[in-house]
Amino acid sequence: MGYELAESVLVQASPREVFGLVSDVTRTGEWSPVCYACEWNSDGRGVGATFTGHNRNPEREWSTVSTVVANTPDEEFAWEVGAGRARWGYRIAAAPDGATELTEYTVFGPTTEAVFTERYGDRADDEIAKRRDAAAAGIPVTLQRIKAIAEGAVPGTD
Repeated sequence: MGYELAESVLVQASPREVFGLVSDVTRTGEWSPVCYACEWNSDGRGVGATFTGHNRNPEREWSTVSTVVANTPDEEFAWEVGAGRARWGYRIAAAPDGATELTEYTVFGPTTEAVFTERYGDRADDEIAKRRDAAAAGIPVTLQRIKAIAEGAVPGTD
């Protein structure tokens, strides 16, 4: 029942600018439809650094601790969430005319599936499907908001 999702958008900004934006987790609340705030848990910012994300949807509110697992300037920023180790991240690639292809992805693999099976029992598949559907709906929204910010627009005004 695990899944992998990914979508991309072309951003009229350099890979360096886009990486600087998406790797600043304290700005996540500006673009995420679920995570309204994040803060770093220490001074470190590279692989192994942790941050806490504060999330909400119509059903509930919760916080998670994530660990940075990829931090390659101008190429990739990714993290794994909590004990389940679901992976989220951004891949960045230079595109023609100084633009950037930004890809957001998530991987819900066997370890995460096992955590959900233990936590939710017979309801695990339904809970996983909820997460998959929320991610599928949220990724394009997130990408469009990041694009608007990187290109100097105010999200929701166009």
